[in-house]
Amino acid sequence: MNVLHSAPKFASNEGVIETLTSALGASVSVSKEKHGEIIFTVKRNAIEDVLRTLRDDHEYQQLMEIAGADYPDRAERFEVVYMLLSLTKNHRVMVKCSTDEATPVPTVTTLWPNAGWLEREVFDMYGVVFSGNSDLRRILTDYGFEGHPFRKDFPMTGYTELRYSEEEKRVVYEPVELPQDMRTFDFLSPWEGADYVLPGDEKADDKKADDKKTDDKKGGDK
Repeated sequence: MNVLHSAPKFASNEGVIETLTSALGASVSVSKEKHGEIIFTVKRNAIEDVLRTLRDDHEYQQLMEIAGADYPDRAERFEVVYMLLSLTKNHRVMVKCSTDEATPVPTVTTLWPNAGWLEREVFDMYGVVFSGNSDLRRILTDYGFEGHPFRKDFPMTGYTELRYSEEEKRVVYEPVELPQDMRTFDFLSPWEGADYVLPGDEKADDKKADDKKTDDKKGGDK
């Protein structure tokens, strides 16, 4: 059975940048196409108006995702990335704005209710604050978690570790204490020959010794 739908199977990017840049006006700082994606970088304080215009006037009805990125060398180190989908056009656009650790980004929960949880995720992972979000709590990390794990300067080992305590009969949090052997890293390539015996290599030496004894015995029998 043939299914007819107004949305094309493959939506072209032709003319999209020009049309939307004209509609969004001075709010747009940069517009480009990269890897087949239409990307707009807009002024932070205009993000709500920009997304409202795309939703109401250009049929990008769905907010699919809000993501974050961290560039520590920039003055405004964080990018907040909004991914929109037009169901009627079968087309996507990406909208970005930047901020620092102290400056909040306007919430878009006024446009899409699902933005609440998405903003909480960016807040939890990067520490970006969203002004107007009335429920800006952590959503992926645990209560009392310190720091924001997706920041580039967050330590790989974190600050705390958890274990089950038999004494307290519950999971407890403690400062990270790595065993000393975890702090020693060997960058020698085993393919080039290391000056030590790797675990399991002694079995190969034992097998060679056994093979030699067998060969010697066979030679003696002759």
